[in-house]
Amino acid sequence: MSRFVHPAGDRHAEMLPHERPPLAPADLNRINPAIWPRTSTRTDGTLTVGGVDVRELAREHGTPLYVLDEDDVRSRMRDYATAFAGSEVHYAGKAFLCKEIVRWLHDEGLGLDVASGGELAVALSVGFPPERITMHGNNKSVAELTRALEVGVGHVVVDSYEEIARLGHLAQELGKRPNVMIRVTTGVEAHTHEFIATAHDDQKFGLSLNTGAAAEAVRRILALPQLELVGLHSHIGSQIVDTAGFEVAARRLTALLVQIKEEHGVVLPELDLGGGYGIAYVEGDEAPDIKELADGLREIVTKVCTDAGLPVPRLTVEPGRTIVGPGGITLYSVGTVKDVEGLRTYVSIDGGMSDNVRTALYGAEYTAALVSRESTAEPMLSRLVGKHCESGDIIVRDFHLPADLVPGDLIAVAATGAYCRSLASNYNYLPRPAVVAVSGGRSRVIVQGETEDDLLRGQL
Repeated sequence: MSRFVHPAGDRHAEMLPHERPPLAPADLNRINPAIWPRTSTRTDGTLTVGGVDVRELAREHGTPLYVLDEDDVRSRMRDYATAFAGSEVHYAGKAFLCKEIVRWLHDEGLGLDVASGGELAVALSVGFPPERITMHGNNKSVAELTRALEVGVGHVVVDSYEEIARLGHLAQELGKRPNVMIRVTTGVEAHTHEFIATAHDDQKFGLSLNTGAAAEAVRRILALPQLELVGLHSHIGSQIVDTAGFEVAARRLTALLVQIKEEHGVVLPELDLGGGYGIAYVEGDEAPDIKELADGLREIVTKVCTDAGLPVPRLTVEPGRTIVGPGGITLYSVGTVKDVEGLRTYVSIDGGMSDNVRTALYGAEYTAALVSRESTAEPMLSRLVGKHCESGDIIVRDFHLPADLVPGDLIAVAATGAYCRSLASNYNYLPRPAVVAVSGGRSRVIVQGETEDDLLRGQL
């Protein structure tokens, strides 16, 4: 029986390794190019990313450390821009956002999705064109909507009746007419973890297609001349590796487009199918080919709209994880190595759930490796754990490391560019690590690491 379940699902922590032991890889030193950053390689046994030795990174910047392969991230931005030429590609800032990422997006010609006033502030601080920004969120404040209107964001995705009224009132006061999309919950079940499936009715996002709430939202927006309804938006979940769910969602959204045309005589010009595309975290995971994904989504939208007698709307997609996730690694130093006889070896590192809560939050899986040297030692069944006062402080539940592992060795966890720094906390008063970008044999800090002074700032 395979040890794998769904990529974002539970790993059944209660099972002992002798009941379902994971198989040791043939080569503990292998760096799988499908999982690690595109510029990753082993040089004299040591991992280098962007031409920089991880030992040098640890000496210069300390650990834990988020490392981002700039060439990898930029190349994935270009991949999307090329594959979706003629459509809109908006990076989902929630995956990981900082000033430097926004600069890369600007350089590569992508748009940006923000989900808070803070994310909007990051984009505006470096002069990102507001017309290339879409404002998301299920509970946007008056202040957030006001600033979005004042700066002229390209789209506001409305999420409730209250927000429609609130936005209409603010637009009238400010003399603005924003482009509006409706977030529609289509009832499509994305085969993913409960907490990252976002298109079923019983959750906080959007307006239900099944109950008629989405159709009522259309009526309310069209009744407000200060709002310009331009399209429908859908997001069916995360870590999705095929287009089947998107096809069902597109068909249901098209049925609503037909209803809007018949009831109001209005043909909406835009359709946003969201993001949620998956990446490879462990051996056996599949990631969609971007060109095949683009061709498939365009074919789906063209077919369903043509069948319905509608003009094909302008398509927008919102990748986040697939752009920034694979290019990131997290570098840790080993602190203690504790063998629990008959079970496994617990390898404790100098970070943990404060810098990567995904395993504790929804059972995410990761690939990790000894990266400061190569080893020919026997494989040792291991669990990579943090230093927090929680038994659930686990980064990688079951994998193999060399049996000669010692304190001071460097461990890297792959595919941590998305949602790790974004979800980071100061639990147990640990400072959040720095983020460094590597390229061409050089590293530079793009987000400073926190200090104890930062932790104490604001306390009286």
